[in-house]
Amino acid sequence: MDLTSPSGEAIQSYKSWLEPAARGGRGGSGCLETGNAAKEAAPGKKDMPSFPREQEGAGEKPAEGAQADHSGVQESKTSLPKESPTAEEQEEEVEQVESDTESVEGDLEEQDNSEGLSEAQKRPEKVEKKISETFFYNYEDIYSRPFVTEDSGIPINLLTLKHSFGYDCTRGVNLLLMDSQTLMYIAGNQLVLLDLKTKTQSYLWSSGGGGIGFITAHPTKQYFAVGEKGKKPNLIIYDYPSLRPYRILRGGTEEAYVFGDFNNAGTLLASVGSSPDYTLTIWDWKQEKIVLRAKAFSQDVYKVTFSADNEEQLTTSGAGHIRFWKMALTFTGLKLQGALGRFGKTAVTDIIGYVELPDGKVISGTEWGNLLLWEGGLIKVELCRAGHKPCHSGPVSQLVLDEGELVTVGKDGFIRVWNFETIDAADSVDDTGLLEVEPMNELHVGRNVSLSFMSKVHDCGQPVWYAQDTNGAIWKLDLTFSNMTRDPECLYTFHSGRIEAMSVSPITYLLATTALDCSVRIYDFISNSQLSETKFKQGGTALTWAPRVVNPKGGLIAVGFEDGVVRIIEVYDPKGLPVLAGQTNTENAEINLKQAFKPHATAVTALAYERNGDVLATGSKDKTVFFFAVEDEYKPIGFICVPGPVQALQWSPPSHVKSTLLILCENGFALQVPGPLPEEQDTVSTYQIKNLPTQYFHFYSIKSRIKLEEEIALREKKKQEKEKAKLEWIKQQQEMGKEIEEQQPEEEPEEEPLPPLYIPEEPSPILCGFYSAPGKFWLSLGGYDSGFLYHCEFSNYHQDDPENRKDEPFEVIPIEDTDDNPIHQISFCTSRLLMFCGMQNGALRVYPLQDKDLSVNTLKEYWSFNVHDNDYGQIQGICSSYDDRFLITCGGDGNIFTFNILSPEDVHKELKAKIPSPRSGLEKEKATEDIEDPNAYNLEEVKQKKEYERIMKEAEEKKNKKREELIALRHEFLFLLQKNQELPKHMQLHREQYEMDHRILEELDRQTAQRIQLVQKELAWEHEKHLIGLQKLRNQFRDSLEFDTVVVHAIQSNHQISTYRLLAMSEKYYQDKERPSWKRTVLKRAWKQAEKREIVRETNARIFEGEAEKLKTSEVRKPTTHYIGSKHEQIRRIVEKSDKVKAKIVKRKAEWDELYKSKPSDDYENPKDVEDIREAQENMGCYKLKTAPNYRVPEHKRMNTEKKVMQLISLEALIHKRKVNMNKEIMSLRDLKISIIDKIKCLVQELKSIQTALDLSECLPLPPIPQLYPDEVPEKKFEYDSDILLKFKEEQEAKAKLQEQLEGSPSSCAFRHGFLRAPSIKEIDPMAQAAGARPKKIASSVVTEQRKVFEIKKAEPTEMELEISKREKIKNLYLQETLIKKINALVINFDAELRFLRHKKLKLDVQMKSADLRYITWYEELLILKDLEKRENLLQGRVDTLISEQEAMRSKLNSYLAQMEDRKSEIVKLQECEKALYANFQASLGENNEFARFLTKVLKKKIKCMEKKEVGREADEEDENEEENDDESSLGIDEENSGSEDEVFDDSVCPKNCNEALFRNTMQLRQKQLDIEKALTEEKKVAANLRKNYNALAKKAKVVETSLGTAETELETFQWEKQQRLNELYVVVPLKLHQVEYLVNGEMPSDFSQALVFTNQSLEYLQKRMVDLHNEKIMQREIYKKAQEQHKQLVQDKKEMDINIRRLEEKCSHLMMKKFGRLVDFEAVQAHSVNVRMEELEVQIMEKEYVHSQELQEWEERILDLRQQLMKLTKENTSKLQQLNRFCLEKQQLETKLDSLKNDLGVEFQGTRTTDIKEKARLESRLKHMARNTALLREEINLLSRKDGCLREELTLLSRKDGCLFLQPLSPQDSETPTETFPVLTPETSGC
Repeated sequence: MDLTSPSGEAIQSYKSWLEPAARGGRGGSGCLETGNAAKEAAPGKKDMPSFPREQEGAGEKPAEGAQADHSGVQESKTSLPKESPTAEEQEEEVEQVESDTESVEGDLEEQDNSEGLSEAQKRPEKVEKKISETFFYNYEDIYSRPFVTEDSGIPINLLTLKHSFGYDCTRGVNLLLMDSQTLMYIAGNQLVLLDLKTKTQSYLWSSGGGGIGFITAHPTKQYFAVGEKGKKPNLIIYDYPSLRPYRILRGGTEEAYVFGDFNNAGTLLASVGSSPDYTLTIWDWKQEKIVLRAKAFSQDVYKVTFSADNEEQLTTSGAGHIRFWKMALTFTGLKLQGALGRFGKTAVTDIIGYVELPDGKVISGTEWGNLLLWEGGLIKVELCRAGHKPCHSGPVSQLVLDEGELVTVGKDGFIRVWNFETIDAADSVDDTGLLEVEPMNELHVGRNVSLSFMSKVHDCGQPVWYAQDTNGAIWKLDLTFSNMTRDPECLYTFHSGRIEAMSVSPITYLLATTALDCSVRIYDFISNSQLSETKFKQGGTALTWAPRVVNPKGGLIAVGFEDGVVRIIEVYDPKGLPVLAGQTNTENAEINLKQAFKPHATAVTALAYERNGDVLATGSKDKTVFFFAVEDEYKPIGFICVPGPVQALQWSPPSHVKSTLLILCENGFALQVPGPLPEEQDTVSTYQIKNLPTQYFHFYSIKSRIKLEEEIALREKKKQEKEKAKLEWIKQQQEMGKEIEEQQPEEEPEEEPLPPLYIPEEPSPILCGFYSAPGKFWLSLGGYDSGFLYHCEFSNYHQDDPENRKDEPFEVIPIEDTDDNPIHQISFCTSRLLMFCGMQNGALRVYPLQDKDLSVNTLKEYWSFNVHDNDYGQIQGICSSYDDRFLITCGGDGNIFTFNILSPEDVHKELKAKIPSPRSGLEKEKATEDIEDPNAYNLEEVKQKKEYERIMKEAEEKKNKKREELIALRHEFLFLLQKNQELPKHMQLHREQYEMDHRILEELDRQTAQRIQLVQKELAWEHEKHLIGLQKLRNQFRDSLEFDTVVVHAIQSNHQISTYRLLAMSEKYYQDKERPSWKRTVLKRAWKQAEKREIVRETNARIFEGEAEKLKTSEVRKPTTHYIGSKHEQIRRIVEKSDKVKAKIVKRKAEWDELYKSKPSDDYENPKDVEDIREAQENMGCYKLKTAPNYRVPEHKRMNTEKKVMQLISLEALIHKRKVNMNKEIMSLRDLKISIIDKIKCLVQELKSIQTALDLSECLPLPPIPQLYPDEVPEKKFEYDSDILLKFKEEQEAKAKLQEQLEGSPSSCAFRHGFLRAPSIKEIDPMAQAAGARPKKIASSVVTEQRKVFEIKKAEPTEMELEISKREKIKNLYLQETLIKKINALVINFDAELRFLRHKKLKLDVQMKSADLRYITWYEELLILKDLEKRENLLQGRVDTLISEQEAMRSKLNSYLAQMEDRKSEIVKLQECEKALYANFQASLGENNEFARFLTKVLKKKIKCMEKKEVGREADEEDENEEENDDESSLGIDEENSGSEDEVFDDSVCPKNCNEALFRNTMQLRQKQLDIEKALTEEKKVAANLRKNYNALAKKAKVVETSLGTAETELETFQWEKQQRLNELYVVVPLKLHQVEYLVNGEMPSDFSQALVFTNQSLEYLQKRMVDLHNEKIMQREIYKKAQEQHKQLVQDKKEMDINIRRLEEKCSHLMMKKFGRLVDFEAVQAHSVNVRMEELEVQIMEKEYVHSQELQEWEERILDLRQQLMKLTKENTSKLQQLNRFCLEKQQLETKLDSLKNDLGVEFQGTRTTDIKEKARLESRLKHMARNTALLREEINLLSRKDGCLREELTLLSRKDGCLFLQPLSPQDSETPTETFPVLTPETSGC
């Protein structure tokens, strides 16, 4: 087939199935004119060139290495400078990714090998050539083309793109300006280039057909990059403005490119991919070479950019992250290092926009609108506006650095300009991390504007910005912010987001669309323009153009919305309306709302006009279908309910006899109903149509069965092919004449089990469908059942529950490549020769239908092309124009495309869209009322509401009639009561007699009680809830109050006094105070008492046990034990006596040592005196101020946080205590007032009774009774009863009733008013009213009669009566005056008490204010101390550590000194021993001994070397050992002199004539001398080591002492600094004028900064201190004189005592010599005692002897017992021997008898011998048993008869078995049967 541009002949071949296309001509223009077809799955892949086809430049030929692949790319060094890794790059979060050039090239070689490279090209070359700068690809070779089924005859230009109306504004960045005239944006699978002047569009198709991911421009605007989507997508660099492909970059990602950016120099390109790899790739794009690559992140990445100032730095951002990258050239190669930004305390946010600053910082936006400044991978500060307002009210989508200013773009429609220097130098000022910054300028683009991206271009030298609005617009902005700044201009408007519905005019070239952006738009797709747009309150979800039969003008459109409203709008040409004077109609088309009604509660999903145009059907997600009668005004017919949300509606075509509606539901249901007739429906009470005939089809999945059948067929086919091949092979062998041996059939491999049938749990959704014949229809499903078209039919089988149906299609057509890509929309051309399918992946398919019916063969051939976005661009609508010249598609990506259907472009120039003319009288009509409230009632709800109101109205009328009857009966009953009252009493009826039946009232009372109980149950939860709420309020606001404010008012004056409002002290205060300490004391006492009880208990137990043991042993003990005990006691007493004497001696020595130690040295000074002198020297003559620079804070005055907190707590407690005391006094005063009021009330009552006896002229005015004010008893505010609650309820009900009257309808208000209104007294109980009025009348009549009687009885009084009344009068007057005085006295006294207490409280108020000021000051000091606490603790800890270290070293030094002293004393002792040994040797020699020299040599032999070593070691000793060294050196010199002689002698042999004893003595002395010298050497060595350690430790101690001094100095300096910080606080000191004594020139100065504030006590103390110091000086002089005199006296006394001591010592010595003959050590004599060890050994010997005697006694008793047992056993065995003897005799008799019977056996016994055999066997076994018993008895007799000591050993060999004892014989001679073992019955076994 010729794949070039189709000719007229090719078009003629389609006349039979496409008449409008027969006019054809040449193919469509644009990029679809020429080229080869490509598969839809990977369009354009096979035709991708591997060699360049085109090259610029005359005479230039493409070099061999100038290929599009990477195998021939020359290695080139980057110009990046070398940089060593910094510390930041070595963080934990830094991820290093090496870019190995060889591995990258190897990967790319593998990729390019699949494209058919030659072997020569595969081999690596040492020198690779670069791609030429002038090399270009051919666009015709790379762009994607439609897919056409092979050999189908379908022209490749069946559809050609005409225009794009939409705009994918929801993409992050979809706007690119190459110059001031051209604007680029992505539209599905192509790039649209829009000329801003001519408004024309040109297109660039993607190379892979999978869509486009991003576009970005080169810094020079000479190139732009297009990143595509699909499997292994390409990244293509195009030249501008020629639009030729310049470079193709391959292998950068797996699925799709997301974003790309050129560096500032334009040499590198960074791209980032989508899931699953998220690869960040750095390209040397001109050489098509990958420089570096790394995984950017594990989640979505939105953006990647190079730093404008440092091209080695990049930044990526995305979902919940931002990452900072660096390219570093290390010794292992070029590396890409990424550091993940850490949010820290800031909430994690998606980062859409950011910008790199020149100094390396990065500033980014957030989702909440603030800006984040990043430095070193961390957030330095978060920026906001004043008042912590966000910088933008929503996400920040873009940040731009423009001309030294920072510009931010927000989703809120604002563009704000910020000062760059302020932003760059920003830093946090508090712990919040926020910094408030205000923008310099801002621009609000408009309402409902959401900006996502801006691009800048210069137009005529002026900067112009173009902005992308995600709400569907492109704006032109001026950001100069001057007086000449132009307002924002909206250039284009589009739908925002997915287009929900689309429809084409039935008579002209107009197109209507709607989307969720609440707009309806009208397009003219001939002139490629948008005619009109209208906005509503809710988004549109369905749309259809009314057919010609409904509106012949073709201007009526029905639109469904997401709130369930359907609007009928009309499109008309405004030029057809009458023009008023001074007005002109310039609009192309206008939209007028004709009618609005709401048939549904949720979104309308489908609209369909009946074929005759009489009925409009609407479907919704609320599972209803509503029918309307189509007239001039649409009237509702009714609705039906369906099993699921409605997906689509289709009326049967005119070819069908009956008019039926096909309803498709999302959940797999299809329904068919006939069109309802309006006259047959009863819509009085409801619109629901209940008896409409309905046919159901519930789709049941058969895809799994189809797949199973295909699998079975495939396996069967494979078997047949295998058998066929085998038969052919046999046939070939036979033809060749070879004999074929019969072979055994091979075992066939086990087939895999067939997959089980699968039915999805949730039914697959129905996407679209259409009628094929009456009662039959086709369905396209999504989900699991996609991949087929199902032919279904409604059955006549009716089932009550449609959910239980399982209907299967009767025909299935598989659709190629739709398993995961189902058909979403199906449409036909007018002649039904073409079927258009819209796919889920945005592809458009066209199927030619030759016979107008669907079949497997007709759907094998198709035309397909990807037009919308492959990810989210599923086609939402597809339809052809009324004349089948054009096809229009709309998708989920917001794009609208129009295509030519095999018609030339020049023919379209003659066509023109006709806008319908307006209706007559349209201009006079009022605007139609729209439904704007989304919660408005739908038609059915309105009908139900009207019905409800009608019913309620009827019920209310009935109630009113009943009320009138009740009122009439009440009036009649009142009349009867009145008549009854008028009758005489004996004729009147009692009230009880009016009750006809008391049970009625009882029943009413019972019902009332039940209702009350029911109401209580219903309100129980609310009651409990309010109780808990009340309790919480009390806990929060009342219980925490210890005292509320109580105001006590005076009675006769305006004075008043109030309590302090006090909160209860916190638990912390009580924890720190007495309560816990008291608890601890009590607990300690309890613990001690418990321990004491336990100890006493244990002691008693031990004593009891000891006594019990003593009692036991005392019974057994003998006189020996008593003797041993007495010995022990005697030794103990002697030892105790000796110990007491020794302890006394030791104690006396210790007392003497302590006394000598306490003796002060001659230069001793009292530490207290030294400290007093030092303090006096420091403080002498100066009162140091805390502000002085040389002030040092004393140790006891140093303040820290803990002390300050304790101060605050104590102050707070003191304040609280004083206020509590005052409150108690005020409360007692309040109580006094209450008692006084009660007394006054009593007195006034008494006064009234007195004044009743007085004349009015004599009555004094009653004193007023004081009243308590509400603020005097505030606790009564919280006291309530049922009356108060009922009153409150009535108020609330009245408010609610008033509100309902204002808001509710008249009927409901009347009903609620009648139900809730409380009946009046007249209506409730007129009898009670009459009864209440009657007693008043009776009482008044009685009083009148009494007065009359009194007047009648009144007479003249006598004189006595007059005198009595006069006295009573005087008495009453006195009592009256006395009571009034008493009342006045009470009032005056109370007021006086109040004024006194008020004066006292005023003083306390002054003190409390001072305390509050002090509290504030201390609290400020506490804050300062908290700030400095950390440093102070650090310094103090250091000082404490050094002090403890110093003390440890001192103790160690002291221990070293003590050890050195011990070693020194040991050395002296050893030296003394050595001298004594030498003296002994000299004494043994005697005088003139001829062998003296020889023996001296013998003594000193083998000493020489050791002495030299000792001399060498001692050379470094201290001066204190000089004497010892001199002696040793002299000894060494003697040795040297003696050893200098050359005489040789043998010291082992005694010479002749020498005394043998003397020689041996010399040898012994030499050995002792060697031992002494060895010990001396060791001691000196230890002493030297101790000295060395001591010196080293002393040096360390000096270092520590120095460090301690430094640390103490630092601490003192810090204390001074802290004091200065505290001094900076302001302290309020209230003063009176007389307290100010700081005067200048006799006047009070205005500046008090040089004044000091002293308390009077301090000043008086200083003055008094002067006098005290003078007196102390005189007193100290007198003390010194007395001390001198005392010293002289003590010296004299000491001399006398020394003389006395010497005299006593001489006397004592004389007495000892006289008595003992020698001097005796009395202490040793006193301490002497007996030899304790010897005494103890003697006692132990006695104890051992006693124990052994006891043990011997026990053994004797055991031997006696064993003998008795032996005797018993001997007796038993004797009896058994006798028994054995009897058995032997019996045996002999039996044997003799048996022998005699053997010879006399009878013939009668020969027949059966079974009995004999059994008897014989029994007897033989018995014989054997007896033989064994006999052997055992003999063995036992032998054992018992032996007299040696082996009896016990033999008894141990007995073992128990089966109740018998077995004994093995010792030897064969001991028994007659040695080889057998016989059982012996023992008493043990016989007893069993």
